[in-house]
Amino acid sequence: MNYLPIFVAVTSAAVVIQAGIIVAMFVTMRKTMSRVDSLSTQVVAKVLPVADAAQAMFIELRPKIDSLVSNINETTAVVRAQVERLDAAANDVLDRARQQAIRADEMVGSALDSVEEATASVQRAVSIPVRQFSGIVRGVTAGFEYLATKKRREGAPQDEMFI
Repeated sequence: MNYLPIFVAVTSAAVVIQAGIIVAMFVTMRKTMSRVDSLSTQVVAKVLPVADAAQAMFIELRPKIDSLVSNINETTAVVRAQVERLDAAANDVLDRARQQAIRADEMVGSALDSVEEATASVQRAVSIPVRQFSGIVRGVTAGFEYLATKKRREGAPQDEMFI
């Protein structure tokens, strides 16, 4: 059997279908291109003026922004210098407060030492004469007791002493 006419017919049909698909793609692409063209003209019509306005505004604001940035830099430098001065002053005050606290501690310690020495001196000055006076009183008391017991012994019979 001769398959050549069937093969030619099938191939012709495939080519015709492919041509139809290509034509449909061409028509679709044409429609898409016209839509894209209209959208691009709308974008150009709407976005370009906004971009131009933004650029003009940026050009207008640039010197102000530069001035603002330089002012901020200068302010930062001044604030930094003031903070350094304040820190130095605070450290100086703290150092002086520490020195005064040390001096006050030394003065209080010295005063307490003087009070302790004075107390010890007063105790010695008072306790020595009191002890001496107490010793004299004990001696006198012992003498009176001796004399009192001696009179009792002399007045008591001798028999009682011996058992």
